Amino acid sequence: MIALVSADGVISRFLITNGLAREGNPFLEEWILDDIFLGIKFAGAFLAALALWIIYKRHPNSSFTITLCFVVLYTVIVFWSLHIFFANPV
Repeated sequence: MIALVSADGVISRFLITNGLAREGNPFLEEWILDDIFLGIKFAGAFLAALALWIIYKRHPNSSFTITLCFVVLYTVIVFWSLHIFFANPV
């Protein structure tokens, strides 16, 4: 999950920097061009993974289901971003 969120951040920043896309998250839109953007994405992913690990101790099925949903969501987001990149070569 952390790798997918980090990949999303790297690809998003590249696409936005080159004018091929725009940030859909209004909270991150302000920081996309700053160096802190990737740190925010990584820290958020790490904290989410840590929270899911803590939840796992008491509710393993719920934690697994939530993690699976996030992995599927970010896999779709990363593939969508890659599709934008390959459809519009720089």
